Amino acid sequence: MQSADARGRSPASVRRAHLTIATAFAVHGAVNGTFATRIPWIKDHLHLSAGQLGLALVCPALGSSLLMPLAGRLMHRYGSRAALRLLLCLWCLVLPLPALAPGLPWLCLALLVFGASAGMTDVVMNALGVAVEEEKGKSIMSGLHGMWSLGTLVGAGIGVPATHVDLDARIHLAAMSALLVVVALLICANAPDVRPSADEEAPPRFALPPRAALVIGVVGFCGTFAEGGSSDWCAVYLRDVTHASPALAALAYTGFSAAMVTTRLLGDLAVRRLGPVTTLRAGGVVATLGGTLVVLSHGPVTAIGGFALLGVGVSTVVPLCFGAAGRSGPVPSQAIAGVATVTYTSGLIAPAAIGAIAGASSLTVSFALVTVLAVGLVLGAGVVRAPAKPGPGPSAASGSAVHVSAPLPAPAPNTTPVE
Repeated sequence: MQSADARGRSPASVRRAHLTIATAFAVHGAVNGTFATRIPWIKDHLHLSAGQLGLALVCPALGSSLLMPLAGRLMHRYGSRAALRLLLCLWCLVLPLPALAPGLPWLCLALLVFGASAGMTDVVMNALGVAVEEEKGKSIMSGLHGMWSLGTLVGAGIGVPATHVDLDARIHLAAMSALLVVVALLICANAPDVRPSADEEAPPRFALPPRAALVIGVVGFCGTFAEGGSSDWCAVYLRDVTHASPALAALAYTGFSAAMVTTRLLGDLAVRRLGPVTTLRAGGVVATLGGTLVVLSHGPVTAIGGFALLGVGVSTVVPLCFGAAGRSGPVPSQAIAGVATVTYTSGLIAPAAIGAIAGASSLTVSFALVTVLAVGLVLGAGVVRAPAKPGPGPSAASGSAVHVSAPLPAPAPNTTPVE
């Protein structure tokens, strides 16, 4: 296998590709964070009940699950750079659509498009992230997802003052859409242009996820369930179970989110030193400890610490599962789409499942389930093991850090090379 330099790609160009993909993750997160701050405005503007809003908010996950397999088809036909440019710009452009909806049916339709563009972009970004990770020969996926979390915080940080001054969401979302489209166009010019070989068949428009992706997705399900349930219910848990004040209860979400962002940004260091399996298993142990503290807590301080440990423990689950999916078969985008479908479903049902269990018993029992699923991360960590590579050197099958496989293809003729 030729090295990157032998293919005409310098180490500097690989670093540029890494920076480009990291910025794409941040832009994607910024769209998500911006939209989240204006959900209450949309609810009030359309006079929706809580049940109607809940129905509408199912649509993004549904749209993502239905159309994510098409991302691989787009990458195969047009190349990864064009696919990223098209889908990331589309994701930014549809940001104002939910605020422009005149009623619930139109809002559901807008959110279907919103989720479909988000999911397809997610697949392309993660497929490129895996390609750059293999080119560099060391873990970068946790940091990429950390950039997504940072982008979410930036989008939310801009949205909070816009909400405070009661700025019309249609104006706010349109302005952010225009800004983020410009950023997307600028960064996508330097994205790697991964293209299929001449004899490679196009992936199917729709297909069941590969079996390996489903197994990885089960582990991702455990982590995403704990993540989604904790982020949506931690403040309620502190208020209702530990009788914390509203201000103190809000610290639970702050601690959980800060722990996730920080650990994701530092997670690649752990993967490089310990390997993906040990990193995920250690995260599962930390998450299990955090969930146990939450369940046993009688005061807010212990519960906040437990939620922070949950954030640390689950932070690297999705990056490691997407990375493992991208290395699990000949068509990375198809495997990533399969894992993403399972994890998105988990994030969708987690808040409702915790609420249903709490209604039938208590929130303490709900988070006992979260703790049990965290144990699943410990037991299933082996699914993210990097595949063994032929040739001399340590075997990836031992759980060591990611090793180099096929380098990114050189830029196609008549395209701007990554320098």
